[in-house]
Amino acid sequence: MARFEYEAEKWNGEKVRGRVDAKTQIEARVRVKNMGYKVISVNEISTHAQKTNIRLQSLSLREKIDFTQTFLTLNKAGLPIIESLIFIEKDAASRQVRMLAQEIKNQIISGYTLSDTIARYPNLFGQVYIGLAKAGEDSGEIDKTFERLIELLKKQGDIKSKVISALTYPTFVVCLAIAVVLVMLMFVFPAFKEMFEQQGKTLPFITQACMSAGEFLKEKWMVIPIAIFIIVVSAWQLLRWEPSKRKLDEIVLSVPLLSDLVKAAAFSNFLTVLQIAYDAGIPIIECLYLSRTTFSNAVMQDAIKISIKKMQGGAHLSESLKASNLFPKMILFMVSTGEQSGRLGELMTQSVQHIDQQLDLIVDTIGKLIEPILLIFIGVIVCFLALSLYLPLFQSYTV
Repeated sequence: MARFEYEAEKWNGEKVRGRVDAKTQIEARVRVKNMGYKVISVNEISTHAQKTNIRLQSLSLREKIDFTQTFLTLNKAGLPIIESLIFIEKDAASRQVRMLAQEIKNQIISGYTLSDTIARYPNLFGQVYIGLAKAGEDSGEIDKTFERLIELLKKQGDIKSKVISALTYPTFVVCLAIAVVLVMLMFVFPAFKEMFEQQGKTLPFITQACMSAGEFLKEKWMVIPIAIFIIVVSAWQLLRWEPSKRKLDEIVLSVPLLSDLVKAAAFSNFLTVLQIAYDAGIPIIECLYLSRTTFSNAVMQDAIKISIKKMQGGAHLSESLKASNLFPKMILFMVSTGEQSGRLGELMTQSVQHIDQQLDLIVDTIGKLIEPILLIFIGVIVCFLALSLYLPLFQSYTV
């Protein structure tokens, strides 16, 4: 994977620069086009030039919030940008944040603006962060923009924690059940082998299958970590491969309750970015470009492309969103009402609140449904193992 520096043009003629990672120059051009830009030039960065950025390949959401919050606090206190960055460089708790502050400080000293420097690290900050920072600097309202960014980042963190909390308990129970089954097969069933053989009767099929599986796993236990490794690596590669990822995205949107969860989380992020970008004074079509980057589902991304094309043709925001066949009628109605009344920002805020309430309800519903499903799952496993152990004993009492 190589790194390329691009120069491109927005729909309104404004030129932008940034960096993308890609295997070839053609792939890099395609990625820049997918951002909604008109490509001017794409050039590969030399290995020497990339060395200063190798250290800054990842930044957690918590680290991004800490950096933005500290920078905003210092900037509000009246400290110049360079002094604020020096303070963060020396006193930030996270090593990554200290390195980031040092890198941004060096770039600004070299003549770049703050937004231009942030734009040089698209993989670190993301297009939404870069776009809002640019809008804030251009409008002279960097403080308000960073407040909006902190609000957005915290919102993304809340949505992520809701989704994780809905999936953590069932994942733990399933992993625990698998561990119990492995222990039973590898240690409990072999202990009964001699007793079963003394009965001199043919073992039931399920008992024989468990005995054979236990002996195999006990003799070749290395198969377990190797299998887990292969499954994890294969799943990771499938998620990164575009055709399989797209197919998985389609499947996710066809599963009843899971589809509602994914859509609600995606709509919440999308509308929050749209509202914040609009309030920051960014043109509405560019707000759509920024909001589209919050979708990780390929099917939903394609739907928003239809909205963007519709808006480029002169349609209103509500008409453009309706053309995607993606958004609920309530959201479309509120956006349409906001456009007609001149209170689009306010109505989008209410739309976000409505979606957040729906998301909470969906998470609660999933939590309530998961408990009985897990009880049934555990019950089936217990019954299967109990029958495997006790069927031979029942046979010994029959004539």
